[in-house]
Amino acid sequence: MNLFSRVVRCRDLPLLISSFRKLSSSSALPQASSLNPVNPLTQPELKTLVLKQYAKNGKFSGLVHNVIALPAVLLTACQNLTTPQTRSGHESRTSPFELVSEHFSVHEMGRELFLNRFDIEAGCVPMVPFEVKGETLVLPNLKLKVLIEAIRMVFEVIYDERFVTFAYGGRAGMGRHTAVRYLKGSVENPSWWFAVKFNPQKFYSLHVNRLCKFIEEKIDDRALIDLLRRLFASGGLSIELGGCNIGRGFPQESGLCSILLNIYFNGFDKEIQNLRLQVSRDNPKIGSDEVVRTSSNMFYKPMKIYAVRYLDEILIITSGSKVSTMDLMKNVLRYLEGNLELKVERTKTAIHSAVSEKISFLGMELQAVPPSVLNPPMSEKAIRARKKYLRQKEVKAIELKNARERNRKKLGLKIMSHVFKKLKRGAQFKFDFHIVDEVGEIFRTWADEVVQEFLGSLDDRYNWHRMLSSGNFLSLQHIRDQLPRELVDAYDDFREQVDKHLTPIPAMKALKEKERRETEEYEQKYAERTVSDLTRLCIKVNAPIELVRKAVKMVGFTNNMGRPQPIHLLFALEDADIVKWYAGVGRRWLEFFCCCHNFKMVKTIVTYHLRFSCILTLAEKHESTKRDAMKHYSKDLKVSDTDETEVTYFPTEKEVKMMGDRNLSDPKPVDGALTLALIRLACEVDSSHSCAAHFCGRADTILYRVRLLQNRLNVNPSNEEKWVPGLGAIHESVNRKCLPLCPLHRDDLFLGEITLQDVDLTSCVDVD
Repeated sequence: MNLFSRVVRCRDLPLLISSFRKLSSSSALPQASSLNPVNPLTQPELKTLVLKQYAKNGKFSGLVHNVIALPAVLLTACQNLTTPQTRSGHESRTSPFELVSEHFSVHEMGRELFLNRFDIEAGCVPMVPFEVKGETLVLPNLKLKVLIEAIRMVFEVIYDERFVTFAYGGRAGMGRHTAVRYLKGSVENPSWWFAVKFNPQKFYSLHVNRLCKFIEEKIDDRALIDLLRRLFASGGLSIELGGCNIGRGFPQESGLCSILLNIYFNGFDKEIQNLRLQVSRDNPKIGSDEVVRTSSNMFYKPMKIYAVRYLDEILIITSGSKVSTMDLMKNVLRYLEGNLELKVERTKTAIHSAVSEKISFLGMELQAVPPSVLNPPMSEKAIRARKKYLRQKEVKAIELKNARERNRKKLGLKIMSHVFKKLKRGAQFKFDFHIVDEVGEIFRTWADEVVQEFLGSLDDRYNWHRMLSSGNFLSLQHIRDQLPRELVDAYDDFREQVDKHLTPIPAMKALKEKERRETEEYEQKYAERTVSDLTRLCIKVNAPIELVRKAVKMVGFTNNMGRPQPIHLLFALEDADIVKWYAGVGRRWLEFFCCCHNFKMVKTIVTYHLRFSCILTLAEKHESTKRDAMKHYSKDLKVSDTDETEVTYFPTEKEVKMMGDRNLSDPKPVDGALTLALIRLACEVDSSHSCAAHFCGRADTILYRVRLLQNRLNVNPSNEEKWVPGLGAIHESVNRKCLPLCPLHRDDLFLGEITLQDVDLTSCVDVD
């Protein structure tokens, strides 16, 4: 019996370890073809497997041999790398194990890792740029990507719950929008802030050694540390601080880089956390009933420190004095430059006033403003529109009421006519079914509604009460004495019922009391809003509209006058692919900036500039006018699918209006769709290559050439005068490479559903 081929589960761990040891000492190792299939692990199973390696000395050990080298763990890593389209397309046809086995054997790979024979250098493929002056980029192949993903999964189980709460990026459910939500909802009364800017620098041996020391504080596994060192030395892993290539979905990064950055900055995060707790203890929060006003009539604001770190972007906010903020910045820079040995760009790391100056963070602009700026009162135009709407609503209610009364009158007349006819024919009449109770209930309901409506009208009640209770001679005493007692009692009872049901005085008092309470509540809310507006500051998050407009102009969506124009590079694509490319850029911008206060301006850019640029591109491609293109594709840019059905990829105006910060989700990388264009090769080339997407394997592929924005414009991304600051750039070695893509993954790449990280760029095809 082959012990190595057992399906790996947590209960099989001791048996698997012993089998590995037997296999390592044997000269005859089993072949991959004779091994039984395995199943991927679920997240609880993986977590249980990793936590079993926790030793009594407080460290994890044996992670490579007992976890990473297991075929089930490697298969789970393969499943994480597989795109959703590939998973859904192969669920009915083949298992994940058979899908991965078409590329390599997870058993063979696990055996190589267990025996420390895995060749990392062979899995690193250098990407030589098209131009000689470019820098060579080293990328891991698909097999090495699986190993990197397996290591990331293990690190995520060990470290994710140990990171501080303000560390975002590289964590599940802790992305950009989560950080923005924290800034908008938790930061109060900021006075000063500063963002730490790093000089562009790569992780070299000094940083790698320090990172390994941080990992060794929690993990005692020489094989895992050796794997990390070899990955950095071979170029399979590369981290560059101070640039714009982290968290952007570019091929030169990976998910493991994000979690390694969090581990590297974890000590810094703990120092900031301890400092925040100390400041909170020294400056406790005082309730509103305990606030003591000074002679200058100032409100008490306790000293607080807020911190947000998204990978290598750090923002520190204080609500105290500038002197204390300067001391805090000195301590922060001392720790980063001393303990972490990072180069901070001190000219750009400066303290700014949170009220009077904006600061750039996470690709957005932040500023402290009063609550009235975020939630302004209704304008006069809006008030008039609301009053008009209420009047229209009242008129519609009256029309419905009249229609209901008219229908009731018709129905009542029909019932009475029917009853009258039956009575004329005989003394009594029979029904096939009894409706007396139903008719009685209907009339009783109508009567109750009429009475309630009458009693609800104060004017009608007042008029009837005045007519029935005034000027009656029966109220005179000498007349009452001459009348029978029964008539007087009946009259008194009638007067009592009139006063009980028709007098408007209690209803008027209740109405005045309701108006008084509403006025008091409005005045109280107005006072609270005024005090809050004078004493409280919130974070306003804006999209950098000028930079977005600069990017729109640089890509070619608009001309120098700001008018939409066509992009001639896209003429080689099919009509549907052109619309998908524009839709991918537009949807990513909308998802990225939906948390911003000036989101309407981003909507305008997408719905006007991008939409009409796409229409003009289609029109000029077919040598027609804009009017003809709009008639053919409509304003929503409907295109025909493979089965000749019309599909809308570009966000419609109704969808754009419905977007906002109510449905926040961590955005997908924006720059990949903006700076990348895939152009189909016009020449006939042998396209018998499988799809470059991870584990796709489809053979119905088409070759597409990658065209990068910076090379197309002949612009250096490091030159901020010509390039958009903060806009990332794909490495130039990818330019003019040819990728075989199947129709599904081609559409996903156009629409921005996947990035270049989901594509095996080492499988590029050389085409002259």
